[in-house]
Formats: sequence, C-alpha cells, structure tokens
Amino acid sequence: QVQLVESGGGLVQAGDSLRLSCAASGRTISRYSMGWFRQAPGKEREFVAAITWSGSSTYYADSVKGRFTISRENAKNTVYLQMNSLKPEDTAVYYCAADHGWAPVAPSGYDYWGQGTQVTVSS
Repeated sequence: QVQLVESGGGLVQAGDSLRLSCAASGRTISRYSMGWFRQAPGKEREFVAAITWSGSSTYYADSVKGRFTISRENAKNTVYLQMNSLKPEDTAVYYCAADHGWAPVAPSGYDYWGQGTQVTVSS
C-alpha cells in the first residue's frame, strides 16, 4: 500500500504562485508514475499533470500548460506541483495519485490517492 499526503495549499491572489507537495509512505514510489488532479465544487475531478516514474516525461492539461510544473524526488518519495500565474479558475481541491502504469489522464488508471489539499485563488 502507498499512502499519499498532499500539502502546500492555501489562499492566494491571482498571479501568485504555490508549490504543492505529495509525500508518500508505505512503499517507494520510484516505480510509479504520479499524477495531480483537481476537483472544483460541483465539477468532476480533472487531470492536471503527470510524470513518469523516472521523471523523464511529463504531461499537462492544456489549461495549465506553461504555468504549472510537475517534478519528483524519488530519494525523498515526494512529488511536487509548482503552480505559477494562478487564476481564480484554478481554485479546487488538488489530489496526487500513483499509478503502476502510464495512463496519465484518466482517474481510473491510478491505484492510490491522497486526501487532497485546498487551493483557493482570489481575483
């Protein structure tokens, strides 16, 4: 089992930056691809970004491309999401997830999920 705990969320203004962290325990995530998703009130959970187990490849939703960066430190069993130029429409609960394979966009492809961290962007 892999336990994932997100942190780093908060209330910021439009244009600000935040860095989310996802700390894993129970098992090394070095052989898992990792993803970030978000869910706004009344909306379905949507894909944000994903990274392969080695970190050699990344994939982003069009809505965040050029503003968000996913990275990982396998030695620390941690994945990050650097979010720049935040917009009010980025407001959501952000979740990290771990996947044995590589099916980055579909939530159903992930095996483990964290509890989420709230990000609120005011205009």
